[in-house]
Amino acid sequence: MLKSKKRWIVQQSNREKSEALAKELNITPLVASLLINRGLDTVEAARSFLFDKEQQFHDPFLLKDMDKAVRRIQEAIGKQEPILIFGDYDADGVSSTAVMMTTLVQLGANVEFYIPNRFTEGYGPNEQAFRKAAERGFTLIITVDTGISALHEAKIAAGLGVDLIITDHHQPGPDLPEALAIIHPKLEDSLYPFRELAGVGVALKLSHALYGRMPEHLLEFAAIGTIADLVSLTGENRLIARQGIQRLSITENKGLQALFKVTGADTAAITEETVGFMIAPRINAAGRLKNADPAVKLLLTDDELEAAALAEEIDELNKQRQTLVSSIAEEAIREVEENFPVDEHAMLVVGKEGWNAGVIGIVASRLVETFYRPVIVFSFDKEKGEAKGSARSIPGFDLYKNLSLCKDILPHFGGHPMAAGMTLQLENVDELRSRLNDLAQEKLTKEDLIPAVNLDAKIDLSEIHLSSVKELQMLAPYGTDNPKPKVLVENAAISSMRKIGSNQDHLKMTLADNGAELDGIGFGLGHLYDHISPATKLSVIGELSINEWNNIRKPQIFLHDLSVAAWQLFDFRGLKRYDRLSESIPATNLKAIVFHEANKQRFAGILNEKIICISSEEEAAQLDINDCSLLIVDLPPAKEWLARLIANKRPARIYVHFYKEDSEFFSTLPTREHFKWYYAFLAKKSPFDLNQLGDALAKNRGWTKETVDFMSQVFFELEFVTINNGFISLQQTINKRDLTDSKTYQAKLAQYTIENDLLYSPFQHLKGWFDQYIQGSVKHEEAIKEWI
Repeated sequence: MLKSKKRWIVQQSNREKSEALAKELNITPLVASLLINRGLDTVEAARSFLFDKEQQFHDPFLLKDMDKAVRRIQEAIGKQEPILIFGDYDADGVSSTAVMMTTLVQLGANVEFYIPNRFTEGYGPNEQAFRKAAERGFTLIITVDTGISALHEAKIAAGLGVDLIITDHHQPGPDLPEALAIIHPKLEDSLYPFRELAGVGVALKLSHALYGRMPEHLLEFAAIGTIADLVSLTGENRLIARQGIQRLSITENKGLQALFKVTGADTAAITEETVGFMIAPRINAAGRLKNADPAVKLLLTDDELEAAALAEEIDELNKQRQTLVSSIAEEAIREVEENFPVDEHAMLVVGKEGWNAGVIGIVASRLVETFYRPVIVFSFDKEKGEAKGSARSIPGFDLYKNLSLCKDILPHFGGHPMAAGMTLQLENVDELRSRLNDLAQEKLTKEDLIPAVNLDAKIDLSEIHLSSVKELQMLAPYGTDNPKPKVLVENAAISSMRKIGSNQDHLKMTLADNGAELDGIGFGLGHLYDHISPATKLSVIGELSINEWNNIRKPQIFLHDLSVAAWQLFDFRGLKRYDRLSESIPATNLKAIVFHEANKQRFAGILNEKIICISSEEEAAQLDINDCSLLIVDLPPAKEWLARLIANKRPARIYVHFYKEDSEFFSTLPTREHFKWYYAFLAKKSPFDLNQLGDALAKNRGWTKETVDFMSQVFFELEFVTINNGFISLQQTINKRDLTDSKTYQAKLAQYTIENDLLYSPFQHLKGWFDQYIQGSVKHEEAIKEWI
């Protein structure tokens, strides 16, 4: 048995619907079922999703205040009024700034951009920045990816005679800023058909309105921000991402070309993963560690040398960011384990002076992955008496809603249900932790705190082939609300399995079922190798892909998790290094069994003295081994003892060592022909001097002296002979008896048999012997469940 680390939730699709959809659209039933599970259960919806040529971008003027914003910007362009684009320092904010700057420059505006420093100014518009802008003569400020919470700053702008246009996508509060125009798809009275645009998506709609057409050359910027900000990749966002990725593969933007070069990205094969894991982290790194200006300049430059230098600078910042994140994450994990144990905290709130405020959001994500709890990570500034925090959540706990319940101690916060940022007084951190932990305890169940994996389908190995896996790409780009398909393969046999990687920390295996095979690779799963018996059948979940090697293309599965439902047998017979037992067998829930007291002392030090000595069949029958790992250290006196130990019980695993100091298996067990010859010999030669002539007899017959002594003892116990001072003599009167009446013969036969059946039997035979006793309890339990 091997328990999965997560809850596997397999979505069920309507087979009739999927078959009909597959036939209508000429796609495989697998892809059809995935579409249905994503809510695309009509031919029209599925066709629109798969083939974006039929999709159109929405009219930007459906957004409230768009007409006001466009008139004011056109007026400013006509009068050459100085315009300031006020952006944000993450990839969404940077790409939003690039979209707006490119648009206004091409339309002839007098425009500059400003992105606040996260360390000195914090998130969003601030009074000081607005006052400086007014002093420099800016009469129009346009925010991108920020501003919806800037109530105070909007009043400051009005007082300074500066018109403010807010474009944002973050959750609006109950009160809105007093601005000239607010362009936001989530406003309560919004009529816009799609509410989930990223900040760059909103900026793109304003650009669309200003140009009078969709600015396709800006879709590459919009795709970066949309993918990086983890907004829903459905509807218009999917259109932006899909067409933007196509533009990225042929981009003429000098900055992006330089960034692709420094990352080694294959521009001919750009996907959402290229953006999410290679491009966005580097754009983010600038704002996380220093100032986001270099990232904006990279996207705006037309100079190849400048682009190369900026790309190198950003790449180096990203390397520093990675090192910093690893260091802080280690400290944060230690802080949780030492001071905030997860069994007492449904929400984790940690912080420390000196933690870089630019990377605490990534650290929060790491903590969510490690502990599966909502998390806030703070950077403390004791001089200012402030704590800046980034939060990440899990399904079932709406961060924005719950932070709103604590707004009396949160002067500044914003975000989404799954991510948020905030600033508060240092003295209120403990109070915030207490309140949020109470809220999380109240709203999250025990099941909520076990990571869940939503699986799109349960499939057979026979369904996985090149054409079906290739067709899955029609669902891309993948992201929030359109995740990369994860599938379940149940009860597959293991054709091969090994650990790979320089540190042996990855797992490679081949699964097999009814002639079909599938290669699998599990990164970071190498530690499971020792917990999977090669003879077992296991279930796996993961993502399907195509592996190409030496011009050979084969389907493969990236393994995410594994489980074994049945008990497993692990074979340590013949192991000479006894200390390796403790190294190879997990100590958790382990019961080590010996049947001989002497062996308890022999193995006590190796197995940390966690050994149970069984001295009778009754003790074996009474021992509870359900759901535990059972190590059988030595051979029992008889198989019946072992049968009583396991019969009608449910061990998770059985490790067999079967230690025996002196084996009987390789000594001769005389046959009846041996005994018949020896009896006839004694009839002629007795009395026979065993001490003087026993060795010669054994040598003449090709036996051992122990064989002669053994047969002599058996005859003695059967009262066929007498033995006196080493002379063996045949009795004159002999009653007919069977060899098995001799205790010596019984003992040797029993030991020979038990060694043959247990110690030296092939693995599959041994597994079958255990199965006949264990399977009875399993079948009985299954019958009860079925009856219930």
